[in-house]
Amino acid sequence: MTKLLATLTLLLLSQTLLARSYMIFSMVQDLPMGLENETLRKNYYVNIGQAQGIKKDSILDVFRVISVQNPYDNKKRVNYKVKIGELKVIHTSNEGSIAMTNEYIKEDAPIFELNQFMIGDHVAINVD
Repeated sequence: MTKLLATLTLLLLSQTLLARSYMIFSMVQDLPMGLENETLRKNYYVNIGQAQGIKKDSILDVFRVISVQNPYDNKKRVNYKVKIGELKVIHTSNEGSIAMTNEYIKEDAPIFELNQFMIGDHVAINVD
């Protein structure tokens, strides 16, 4: 009985430890110089890397969790995880990567307060 309980506890703990959220944790961009037709480049730092199967030129989906309060249902909060774009990995290490914006067509995308990626946005490996 104790072995069974210990085994079940170990299995539950291992699932909790393996479940990890990957996200954008930092961002760096070019300084605007005020030039006409200037393009500002941005690098996004994410906590997903070679240990999770990421390599150079991998595509990452970027999601934002939108939380809205429903005033008609006891002010219950409803969370939506919406894809807002894609990142292309330009450099990777064991536990992290540097990525830049990848072209992404948003046909039926909802309106966001900020259309650019933000620190805290979630990332996942694109499997398309």
